[in-house]
Amino acid sequence: MKYISTRGQSPALSFSEILLGGLAPDGGLYLPESYPQFSDSDLSAMRDMNYRDLAFTILSRLIDEQDIPAQDLRTIVDKTYRAEVYCYTRKGQNAEDITPTLKLENNLYLLSLSNGPTLAFKDMAMQLLGNLFEYVLAKKGEITNILGATSGDTGSAAEYAMRGKKGVNVFMLSPHQKMSRFQAAQMFSLQDNNIFNIAVKGVFDDAQDIVKAVSNDHAFKAANKIGAVNSINWARVAAQVVYYFKGYFAVTQNNSQKVSFAVPSGNFGNVCAGHIARMMGLPIDKLVVATNENDVLDEFFKTGIYRPRGSANTYHTSSPSMDISKASNFERFVFDLVGRDASKVRELWSSVDAGGAFDIKQAGLFEKIAAYGFVSGSSNHSHRMNIIRETEAKYGVVIDTHTADGLKVALEQRDVSTPMLVLETALPAKFEDAIVEALGHAPERPAALEGIENLPQRFEVMNANVNEVKAYLVANT
Repeated sequence: MKYISTRGQSPALSFSEILLGGLAPDGGLYLPESYPQFSDSDLSAMRDMNYRDLAFTILSRLIDEQDIPAQDLRTIVDKTYRAEVYCYTRKGQNAEDITPTLKLENNLYLLSLSNGPTLAFKDMAMQLLGNLFEYVLAKKGEITNILGATSGDTGSAAEYAMRGKKGVNVFMLSPHQKMSRFQAAQMFSLQDNNIFNIAVKGVFDDAQDIVKAVSNDHAFKAANKIGAVNSINWARVAAQVVYYFKGYFAVTQNNSQKVSFAVPSGNFGNVCAGHIARMMGLPIDKLVVATNENDVLDEFFKTGIYRPRGSANTYHTSSPSMDISKASNFERFVFDLVGRDASKVRELWSSVDAGGAFDIKQAGLFEKIAAYGFVSGSSNHSHRMNIIRETEAKYGVVIDTHTADGLKVALEQRDVSTPMLVLETALPAKFEDAIVEALGHAPERPAALEGIENLPQRFEVMNANVNEVKAYLVANT
């Protein structure tokens, strides 16, 4: 299995060769040369697998035996997906399931992805990434300096996955004072010597643009061993594919049934994994893209126009992890949409990279979106407050603001005869202020995380300036 760039001007490489790097040298994102296919008999064999066996089966199709031997991959997967790591389950759920489902009513479920150490779905992939990084770096005798950007959850998930890992330093950029207090405390309270937090004066897109600029400075990247953990990293997307299969098997009895997934979307990585699962043969009906007030993706799926709005026009909302205008992973889907024509992707993104937009209707591609199962909708603060209240009143379940956005759009797009799984983004404890506003009381919080906001915090505040970030990184490695 080799991996190619969406922009077509970088050599095909192995999984290990792309693991640490993030963006391809030509500025594109890596995808498999072709998607492995799971047949009906494959799905039947996978149906009763536990999470570890399922993850190993899927990842084995994406990683060559010559690259990471099967026994080593099995060890990494077994080390990652353990009940004691994903222990923050809701009452009545079994941590051994790793991603248990929670039935709200007939054919409507939450897929619980937020049981890991940082209470967010990002842990599902990041814990694997940490173990893969440590394995590959040890094998090569190398070190890496991770440079990432977060709107809230990626950062803490990355830092908890990488803290104390040999050969790894983490430099994480976040928008200054635009995360929840809990999210900021999870990151900034870490005192590990290999963790560095940078609060950027601006919004998430400013932080993400700095990471991309550093990644595109090939000389600096090579000299300073820069790696990436954002969802531009293929290994993260690959890991997320697994829970789509697990969720599908949990709510179906046979492979003739289809399932829809509603996904709160910011950087498009989570729902992109669903697209890839569908391309690999998982019987998915709809992929429901749910946005908040930053509804660039909703506009695209409704009109065919992709129009990032820039940092000045990005709203700061009560679902802050989705406060993103320019969705990095969206390029992976468009690569498939245009028939894997890298020259077309380069043409479209030349406009985006210059601060503009593109319209796929002009290329006659808008009609193809339906064939991939995508539909969309948006939510706002009033909607999510109402959904949080209604979900507690009707089902006795408290959900966070991002999951509320997903549930709101899921209900609009739902076919009651088809199971709908809403991907849970985070546990509500991460967004306590919003939950108190909606319900009048604080959400339940794991005992181990009580008082986290009161711990000493360590971070640097910087301008949204790539040279300042580069200088800080060099000074601390």
